[in-house]
Amino acid sequence: MAKIDVKNLKAEKVKDISLNDSIWKVEVNEDALKKMVRLQLAATRQGTHKTKTRSEVSGGGRKPWKQKGTGRARQGSIRATQWRGGGIANGVLPRDYTFKINRKERVLALKSALSSKLAEKSVVVFDNLELPSLKTKEVKNLISTNNLEGKVLFVTKNDCENLYMACRNLGYAYHLLVDELNVYDILNADTLVIDEEAVKALEEVMLNA
Repeated sequence: MAKIDVKNLKAEKVKDISLNDSIWKVEVNEDALKKMVRLQLAATRQGTHKTKTRSEVSGGGRKPWKQKGTGRARQGSIRATQWRGGGIANGVLPRDYTFKINRKERVLALKSALSSKLAEKSVVVFDNLELPSLKTKEVKNLISTNNLEGKVLFVTKNDCENLYMACRNLGYAYHLLVDELNVYDILNADTLVIDEEAVKALEEVMLNA
């Protein structure tokens, strides 16, 4: 099993813990990752786009001119698709973009995301992430003290309200509970910061998945 240091908020090593290789050291499956990210992005789409067909636009109840004798092309309605203000042919309609993938692929994608972060040495474990106050400077100090780079994703077992509130004003720090952890947010972050309790809870769930 891979071992990783456990730090406190002052960046001091407290101890080390072992990570389960069946979760943190699997072969990264790119197809599962792509499919899961696509699924999550598709789920965020509202799908409320709508264009009107010729039966839905107003006007056009009568023939604009007679069929023959005018020298102009024959027309049946000013709301046909070729007219300005007419209906749209084959336009977009409301739809649901979500699709399904099986449970094994979901689990594999999450394991692959975690394994890729560990392989990049972008996983940091803390004994706890309870901040003394909800001020933004607390998170800034935590990030600078521990040399956390880029976008930082904090994952905790408990609510850690101070951490959640302190992250809200920063565009590069995010907080999730361990049961909200997902493939997209892991891959979107440069550094994954997780507390010890969350590691244990995550492994317990993943081993039974």
